Amino acid sequence: MKEAKILLVEDEVFLGQIVKESFETRNFEVNHFDDGLKGLEGFTTFNPDICVLDVMLPNMDGFTLAKEIKKINPNMPIIFLTAKSLTEDVIEGFEAGADDYVRKPFSMEELIMRVKAVLNRKSGNSSTQKQSVEKYNVGKYKFYPIKQELHFNTDTKKMTSRESELLRMLCENKNHLVERDNILNELWGDDTFFNARSMDVFITKLRKYLKNDPEVEVINVRGRGYKLVY
Repeated sequence: MKEAKILLVEDEVFLGQIVKESFETRNFEVNHFDDGLKGLEGFTTFNPDICVLDVMLPNMDGFTLAKEIKKINPNMPIIFLTAKSLTEDVIEGFEAGADDYVRKPFSMEELIMRVKAVLNRKSGNSSTQKQSVEKYNVGKYKFYPIKQELHFNTDTKKMTSRESELLRMLCENKNHLVERDNILNELWGDDTFFNARSMDVFITKLRKYLKNDPEVEVINVRGRGYKLVY
């Protein structure tokens, strides 16, 4: 039985082949494309469980491709592969709907671990997902961690698995500090600088999602972590 179906869009032919073969030896089914438009066409016919996308692609860049994929399936998990590591590039990636961001050069073991972690969060197999309650009342919002939805009046925001996990951690510790290292180790796997910048991007996104209720705040306790107050 196959682990999962992966749509891989990577224009570096040699790297793409290595990634494809590495996943296939671990019983994943991989469909590899070398440009963005072909990748979008492949997505509609392959029906993958997760997409692994390079950012710099011919014909359609990875960010645009991710947005098009999210129009078709808002819940599709996406991991970006990129040599770009500037904060604005990371922000653009997560705004496009990324669940994770793997910086080149990377080890195959790291990529495989991250793919499995995203799939586990998506399927609800992670220990944190199993412990999630059905609903949190966050001020005037209603947050459904298992469905990965944030409701405000009649509006519904579909969240990525990592956005949902981060908000869940903050809700579980309402009005109490959640240490940065704890968040990073639980949701990102380690507390490297790059992952810390990624987490900051997610915090910014959560603040944006919660902005309609001024009584709800995600407070930055400088150098220590974050606190959800409402």
